Amino acid sequence: MPFEIIRDDITHVRADAIVNTANPYPVVGAGTDSAIHRAAGSELLSARERIGEIPVGSAVETRAYDLPAAYVLHTVSPVWIDGAHGEVRLLRQAYDAALTLADGLGCRSVAFPLLSSGSYGFPKDVALSVAIRAFTDFLLTHDLRIVLVVFGEDSCSLARGLFGDLKSFVDANYVEAAEKAEYGDFTAGVSARRKARETAHTARFRPFENRKARHTAPDEMRADAETFAEPDAPLAERPLYPAQSGQVALPNKADDLESFLKKAESTFSEHLLDLLNECGEKDSDVYRRAEISRQLFHKIISRKDYQPTKSTAVQLALGLRLDLAETQKLLRKAGYALTRSSKADLVVQYFIEHGRYSIVEINTALFDCGLPLLKTGGAV
Repeated sequence: MPFEIIRDDITHVRADAIVNTANPYPVVGAGTDSAIHRAAGSELLSARERIGEIPVGSAVETRAYDLPAAYVLHTVSPVWIDGAHGEVRLLRQAYDAALTLADGLGCRSVAFPLLSSGSYGFPKDVALSVAIRAFTDFLLTHDLRIVLVVFGEDSCSLARGLFGDLKSFVDANYVEAAEKAEYGDFTAGVSARRKARETAHTARFRPFENRKARHTAPDEMRADAETFAEPDAPLAERPLYPAQSGQVALPNKADDLESFLKKAESTFSEHLLDLLNECGEKDSDVYRRAEISRQLFHKIISRKDYQPTKSTAVQLALGLRLDLAETQKLLRKAGYALTRSSKADLVVQYFIEHGRYSIVEINTALFDCGLPLLKTGGAV
């Protein structure tokens, strides 16, 4: 099931359960706790008072009352002291408790704030790292839609500390940025490149003024000219294409076309099946790591001509834990590629090159960069 990250007020999110950063005692705290009680109405506090004290690292449920959910999961996470008092362990315990409770209640979706990252003082990169690990591990064995809700611009740059030199990697490899540096703004760059191409085209194919000029042309120009028949040769004798090393000849007859088509490579589905056989893992492990549905996965492998979306193809490469070359080969089978002209592609490439295949982690980085997320879940 999918993981999503959105910027919104958690009290507006529609989910089966909403997680509240609860105070251990039956009082209304600050931040998310206050917002949830205000939106749910006074009955929520009454229900919370009947529960009493909640230990740190655990979770209990109440009705959601006026919230757009069935349950509020009151989860008590730890206050950050200095990192040496078991804070990370207790925070992970709080996430696990809320996830297990949601699953036990039969929820199909649950919305989380970034626990302990507000008034409880956890460094955001540490809080995010714990959340990512908890969500990733849970989704490997459970079907649950998890939504991480961040609120306000102060929650931006979630991944700055967690993903190290990601921004530097993207900036260094992004083609458009390099083109702007060379050509200026995009419009000017397009004009400059178009003009350069037109000039080169005109120079390449302009008839020579006379044979003397042709014979005294520089070696490179003379070599170019010799690729084609003489300009004054009969039309039928002129080659249609330059003779290029390794160029595939086009078929001239119907029989040739039939034999030519027999040289077609394996399809995306066929290549995927080969990779699945090679990896030796259960199909369920792969499609869970890829965060696509079982129904979609079986549709892909059962239809030889299935054409996936680019996101689905990338997710399957991540689920198979392919290296960059293997990922590009799988994507080519579906007519795609990871390119340097797409920042989203570069983010994915960064994680693959670093051997990090968590889609939760990658989507968090994409969100942090303001880029489209991988569409987890997968529609049939």
